[in-house]
Amino acid sequence: MNAPRGLLWLAVSAFAAGMSALAVLQQRAFETGRFDVGNLTQVVWSSTHGRFLELTDVHGEQISRLGAHFDPLVVVLVPLWWAWPSPDLLLVVQAVAVALGAVPVYLLAGRHLESDWAGLTFGVVYLLYPPTQWLVVDDFHPVALATPLLLGAIWFLDGDRLLPFAVCAAAACLTKEQVGLVVAMLGLWYAVAHGRRIAGALIVASGTAVAVLATAVIVPHYAPGGGSPFEGRYAAVGGSPAGILRGAFEHPLLLVEAATEHRDLSYLIDLLAPLGGLSLLAPLLAASALPEIGLNLLSGTRTQTSIHFHYTAAAIPGLVAAAVLGAARVQRRWPVASPTLGKGLVLLVLAAGIVLGPLPVWAHVPFGSTLAARDHIVTAHDRAATRVLRAVPQGVAVSATNTLGAHLSERHRIFSFPVIREATWVALDLTRPSYLDNGLGKGFSAAYERFRKSKNWVVVRKEDGVVVWRRLP
Repeated sequence: MNAPRGLLWLAVSAFAAGMSALAVLQQRAFETGRFDVGNLTQVVWSSTHGRFLELTDVHGEQISRLGAHFDPLVVVLVPLWWAWPSPDLLLVVQAVAVALGAVPVYLLAGRHLESDWAGLTFGVVYLLYPPTQWLVVDDFHPVALATPLLLGAIWFLDGDRLLPFAVCAAAACLTKEQVGLVVAMLGLWYAVAHGRRIAGALIVASGTAVAVLATAVIVPHYAPGGGSPFEGRYAAVGGSPAGILRGAFEHPLLLVEAATEHRDLSYLIDLLAPLGGLSLLAPLLAASALPEIGLNLLSGTRTQTSIHFHYTAAAIPGLVAAAVLGAARVQRRWPVASPTLGKGLVLLVLAAGIVLGPLPVWAHVPFGSTLAARDHIVTAHDRAATRVLRAVPQGVAVSATNTLGAHLSERHRIFSFPVIREATWVALDLTRPSYLDNGLGKGFSAAYERFRKSKNWVVVRKEDGVVVWRRLP
């Protein structure tokens, strides 16, 4: 094994181990939630018990996960669950999978920059890229698996290896409904940049067809009420996919206005600046990030225009791979700049990580990010919550606040307080109230007062504001 490759695997291993530990500690510190660690844990648990992709939704109905997102690839975790039945499994798999995305980046950069050391540089850049790191510590989301899969797809497509590309692209499409559009954009890049028009057109058609089928047919079919539960995020620009397309023709300025708010521009800077703007020098490949970025810019949900959440998963591959091609273009035009380009980019992305990233160590550095800097610390309150939750028997129906729900989802029925239905146990963290899936707790106080006045419940255990009740016979 040559030195760059050995160092790459060292970097991948360090990222996987370190970010896995950070994510698991956040779980131990009750910084994850029933949405989304809990509900995906329930999906995997249900699938191992013969209820394929089943979960309890926020209103207490048993639905298919496909009614929320088209991400059936999560079932690959089922065999692993038999060996390690814990929510920690999901977090570790996510960290390891995202870390492995550095391998196709290394190969792509090595090919285009004609140097294994350049490959190592870009592999490290990918691992240091703030959106990559935030992706791993934002609970668990199957779409995070799209990041390494799409990077693999780009590597294979760039080498005209269509069969392994198809395998990676197909798997990526099974992580979220819009990923097919990313694959379609890769087909456009392949057709134009590589001159493979027929193959490129087939990829465009296939990716688009999968995205349309998932978005317009599968998700509405399984969703209660027959529509995507997330259409409300796009109410200002048409709501449904058809409404957005109609609005693009009838009121195009409305879409432009929605996509150019101040927070949207800050979001774009946070995505592009850590890569030195190199992605813009390979615009066709960078355009593969547009489906994800466009949906985020048009959404009325503020978390979608932030690199601190998982909404960058399908954008990261195109931006990082385009940065590789952009660097190759710089190297061809200005060979004198190539020796310092890689070093400068590593320093730039490292500085961006200090200012924007999730690593707790940066809180102790001047200008370092303090966001989530203490989320990994397991406090006395967290240990008390762990002890109290041991009173809840396995298998019983439970209603819980959001942070506790992430630790109680390995069962057939689990409700988000104040939904109780047939639950025989209730677990509430009064210091961290939530209402349904709203972690801000608006509406909790009134609901809790109604519950507390009920004569049907008895306190089984309480400690430091965490209380477990059992329904009386």
